Amino acid sequence: MKVILIKDVKGSGKAGTVLDVADGYARNFLIARGFAIEATAKNINDLEGKKASQQHKLDVAKSEAKAIASKLNDKAVTVKAKAGAGGKLFGSVTTATICDLIKEQHGVELDKKKLSLASDIKAYGDYSLDIKLTQGIGCKMTVKVIPE
Repeated sequence: MKVILIKDVKGSGKAGTVLDVADGYARNFLIARGFAIEATAKNINDLEGKKASQQHKLDVAKSEAKAIASKLNDKAVTVKAKAGAGGKLFGSVTTATICDLIKEQHGVELDKKKLSLASDIKAYGDYSLDIKLTQGIGCKMTVKVIPE
């Protein structure tokens, strides 16, 4: 019997795959527990439609990420901060602060989890910032911390 897996099944396959399994295994285990559905023509067409939809969403997300990366690559973000004696900041500059400044200065809204700093920002100067937008797409920016 042919079935389409709805959920990942250890030893059988991942969700979305079409398998040819024994009738008893299909009816008594896979279908009964909600791990699979029977592979009828309608269900196979639905599966192909879902896969095409997922691929289209991935393609759109990648093209948006490439546009953002080209807009932000090798740009700088200026952060004004207060510091005590010796140029040491009161607190530190966080990725959330940098996200807000990127939105303000460059018009691009990012999630703070996509930003990666090489080191903590606790003094004035220039710092390197890596932005990982999606798998394989990212860019680098410079964070300039200046006195307020």
